[in-house]
This record gives sequence, structure tokens and C-alpha cells, in this order.
Amino acid sequence: MRFEVSSSELLKQLNIAAGAINSNPVLPIMEDFLFEVYQNVLTITSTNLETTIITHLDVTSDEDGIIAIPAKILLETIKALPEQPITISSDENNAVKILSVFGLYKLSGDAPEDFPTPPEEDDVESLVLNSKKIQKGITNTIFATSNDELRLAMTGILIQIDFTKLNFVATDAHKLVKYTVGNLSTDIAKSLIVPKKGLNLVKNALSEECDVNISFNKANIFFTFGRTKIVCRLIDAKYPEYNAVIPVENPFEAIINRKDFLNSLKRIAIYANKSTNQVILNLTEKSMTISAQDLDFSNEATEQLNCSFSGDAMTIGFNAKFLGEMLGVLENDDIKLQLSTPSRAGLIVPTEDDPGESLLMLVMPVMMGN
Repeated sequence: MRFEVSSSELLKQLNIAAGAINSNPVLPIMEDFLFEVYQNVLTITSTNLETTIITHLDVTSDEDGIIAIPAKILLETIKALPEQPITISSDENNAVKILSVFGLYKLSGDAPEDFPTPPEEDDVESLVLNSKKIQKGITNTIFATSNDELRLAMTGILIQIDFTKLNFVATDAHKLVKYTVGNLSTDIAKSLIVPKKGLNLVKNALSEECDVNISFNKANIFFTFGRTKIVCRLIDAKYPEYNAVIPVENPFEAIINRKDFLNSLKRIAIYANKSTNQVILNLTEKSMTISAQDLDFSNEATEQLNCSFSGDAMTIGFNAKFLGEMLGVLENDDIKLQLSTPSRAGLIVPTEDDPGESLLMLVMPVMMGN
């Protein structure tokens, strides 16, 4: 194998592929990139068995071939070079040479036949979605996933396709987020649970707006865009019936400036009890008082914000960290806080949704001590 390529173009694709390389892989070969050159196209593959990334780039090749190259040393070498054409070659003993303007670098590659075979798109159903909506779906939900391996389903994001709409859902039993994209025309009604690590890689790889082809079968989901394909192995578990926990009747509603609320929470949370992170919201017609106290250290803080609240005055406790995460992800100037009673979940929704989209965030209250 022998080809010439721009170092910066190669680095861009290696950075995408590097996302699937774990520091302690199951097999040593999974510390490598698989390079395959065929008819002036270089295909780079990386995998950790849960996520596989395949990306393509045009090169000028004298000789087709295939080799596995250790990722760390290759990536560090290319990163350390200024933009220039470089030549990469390998021989039958899997010895790799990189030739730059500055000199020659030699490293030993590995036998390509030991590299795991990427999953095939067999028996798949497919749809197309705009990259911005996928990014928004992942950003809005990923923070709400659980880290509890005993609740395997909740460690991933639920992607629920229902003919004309698609839901991204995540919950850890304390908070829940549901982001819906409408106006789809598919004949698909399916629910898939996708690991958050793989989706994070998809989100980061979608650098420019484009259409993304999403296809899936029983085992994997495939995201194909530009010259990149990211394959995630699905989580084989049953997702909890999340709609049951979303309160339908929420007669009381506060409209609050999002940034003011978030900044106030950051200050007040400093004074909250470190085990509960509890902040108390006291809502009246024109204002909301946010307070926290940590009785162990005699710390307490109170601030007042303007808000418009419809309903009887109410006091409710929430975890400041969860509220802060939700407000930090939202983009709107104002948000609505919808409530029913101090013992039932509160909903945070944007005052206005983008056309064809809706977003709902649910947070469980922290019970207030007597």
C-alpha cells in the first residue's frame, strides 16, 4: 500500500475515527485504525465493538492495500506536522513508513485480518433526518441518561419513531427529557435504545448541516452522512413506560427569564445541602424567591426574581443541579415552569418551540422536611 494525502485532511478524518478507540480495548488490534486504499480512496475504520466509525477520504495512490496502524502514534505524528502532503506506505511485513517534508517515520503495523469486521446493513429500515435536529435531540437528552448499569435501558437514549414523528427520550428516574421532531413521512413504528457514548460521537462528528441517513436493524443503528458512517450497537432492553410519569394536568404556570433563573440557581446552590442540592422555590403572582440552606453549617441564601405566575402561591423544592442542567441546555430567553402540587413533578418547557418540534423536561421535586 502506498498513497499521498494532505496531512490536515487526514487529521480531520482521524479525529472523527479516534472517537471509537478506547484506552483499554478488549483486543490489542482495536487500538488501531484500519487503513484500506482502493482506487484512490482511503477508508479508515475504528471500533470498540459497541461503536464503529468508518470514514472515507480521497488520496493519490500508487498501490492499493490494507493495514492496521496503531492509532496513538499515528495521530500524534500527524497532529505534530504542519499542513503538507505526506506519503504513507506499508510492506508485506506490516512495516509502515510516513514520509513528510521534514523526514521519515517508521512504525510497525498489524495484520489487517485480525481487525473486527464492521456490522453490515442487513435487513434495515431507513429514514432521513436533518443533522441539526439530531444534534439538538442528543444535546437535549444526553445529560438526563442514567449511569446505573443495573438499569441498562436508562443508560441510553430512546429513539422512538412513530410514522410522522420521532422522539428522543432520556431519563434517570429523577429527571426526564422528551424532544420530538415532527413532519416526518415514514412507514416506521419502532423504538430503539442507543448508547449515549455512540450518540455523543455522532453529535460531535456532525460539524456541518446536512441530511443524515439513519438505518437500523435488530442489532445496530447506522448514521451515514457526508463520507462518514457511525454504527452503534443497540441496547437490548425494554425502556420504561415513560409517558406514565408525565403529569397531564398542570394548572399552575410560571414564566421566567431562563438566564436570570440559571444564574440565580448557580449562586444559591452554593448554600444548599451538599447531599440533597435542594433549593426551595416560592412562587407568587409577580415573583419567585429562590432559597437554600445547609443547617449543618448554618449557611443560607435567598434571592428574588421577577416572574409571572398564574395560580395560588406555591412552595416547591427541587435539586439545583438537575434544574441547572435543564436550563443550561435550553436556548430560549424565557421558559415556562408548569406545576400541579409540591409533591408532583414539575415540567420545564420553552415558551415557544421551533416549527415542527417540541421539547419537554420533567424534574421530580425534592421533598421538603418539616
